[in-house]
Amino acid sequence: MELIGSTLTATYARPKTSHFLPAISTMASSYRNPQTALVTNPGANLWRTSSYYKSSSSLPLTSPMQREDFDLVRAKTTMYPSNRSILTTRYTPDDWFKSNNNNYRESESSRKGAERLRKDTIRLMQDREQITRRTQENTSKNIAERVNDIVFWRSELTHEIDNMVTEIAALSEVKRRLERALAETEGPLQVSQECLYHREKRMSIDLVHDDVEKDLIKEVEVIKSCQEKMRRHLDRAIAQLAANRAAQHELEKDLSDKVTAHRIDDKCHHLRNTSDGIGFYRGIDRIDHSVSLPDSWSKFTDDNILRSQSERAASHKLRDEIEILLSSTSSEMWNQFSNVNVAFTNRISETSDAKNSLQAHLAKTLQEIFQTEMLIESLKRALRDKESPLKVAQTRLEERTRRPNIELCRDNPHHRLVSEVREIEDTIRKLQERLMEAENTLQTLVRTKVTLEHDLSIKGHSLFLDQDRCMSIRKSFPSMPRLVGYT
Repeated sequence: MELIGSTLTATYARPKTSHFLPAISTMASSYRNPQTALVTNPGANLWRTSSYYKSSSSLPLTSPMQREDFDLVRAKTTMYPSNRSILTTRYTPDDWFKSNNNNYRESESSRKGAERLRKDTIRLMQDREQITRRTQENTSKNIAERVNDIVFWRSELTHEIDNMVTEIAALSEVKRRLERALAETEGPLQVSQECLYHREKRMSIDLVHDDVEKDLIKEVEVIKSCQEKMRRHLDRAIAQLAANRAAQHELEKDLSDKVTAHRIDDKCHHLRNTSDGIGFYRGIDRIDHSVSLPDSWSKFTDDNILRSQSERAASHKLRDEIEILLSSTSSEMWNQFSNVNVAFTNRISETSDAKNSLQAHLAKTLQEIFQTEMLIESLKRALRDKESPLKVAQTRLEERTRRPNIELCRDNPHHRLVSEVREIEDTIRKLQERLMEAENTLQTLVRTKVTLEHDLSIKGHSLFLDQDRCMSIRKSFPSMPRLVGYT
């Protein structure tokens, strides 16, 4: 056998072997049975000197540095050609070449993997850099669009606020005119109420049927209606002013928010990678403080503007209505004042006719009261007549419940008795309803009689009030300019 490899001493002294070397199948038996080599060459260890054992035993393998020192000592050890006969075979040349080729292939594979990783990593960094830059540009573009939207809505809000301020001033002026016109109506109303105060000593029914009283009441109603319209429009003006100011407040609040948002978004738009004040905010992307979406955001401002425009349109319409109201109420009150004065001249004859008519109605009412009383008596008598038949039918039913056992039969007499009781009870119920209606009618007739008698008792006194008390105070009325709110 050809001796190839290193000695056993070299193997012991150099335990660090290449892990790239493949397993040597030719030497496996020698590792499994280390005594084989000694048997083949019984004198293999006889040539080693004591100095060799001393040198090997004095250099224990306790650390890498000691191993290197041990290699140096072994290198200096003189190896004689006679020692070749005791060397132990470990690897063949094919194993050596295979080990080198494996190392070459693994080195080439490692280099290719490293090169591929380097190229992929560079490509990844370049791609991610482009994506990051493009994403940042898109974000900046979106923020710029957002800033433009905010600027647009801010200008719309500013324009609408200016219009609202002008409208509030105009409505306030019309409101002051309306307040002055309302104050001027107190004089005519006091005259009309004074006439009514003198005429209130008569019954209210006399006021209804008398033409002069109707005109006088109409005058009061006209003045009060005008005042009510004025107050209603005044309330509407106050409410409209409040609504205008509320809309203005919402616009100003929205404008303030837009200004703040514009400042923040404009700052964000001008932020760059080299800007001051940028920093890490871990987890900020997972926190959403949003309370609106783009559609709801624009809709909110648009709704505020639409609300303000609607309030301005309502305010302008209200101002026109107030102008028309002032003109119409002044004409209406003046015309009614003249009509009442003319109607007073015919009062005496009309009062006499009304008195005769009341007497006729009173006679008819008395006759109807008498007939109603007779009807009530007839109904009460009919109810009393139904008590005995009801008692008989109910007694029969009660007695028949005492029949024993199987005799307690629901026969035809039983059905007829039940039907009879229900029929009598229904008759009594209907009679009682008619009795209640008759009593209510009687009460109504009695109240009517009292009213008519009271009206007849004060007719003479009413004529005195119309001639002597009312006509003496109806001689003055405010001018038209004062009735429309001008001083």
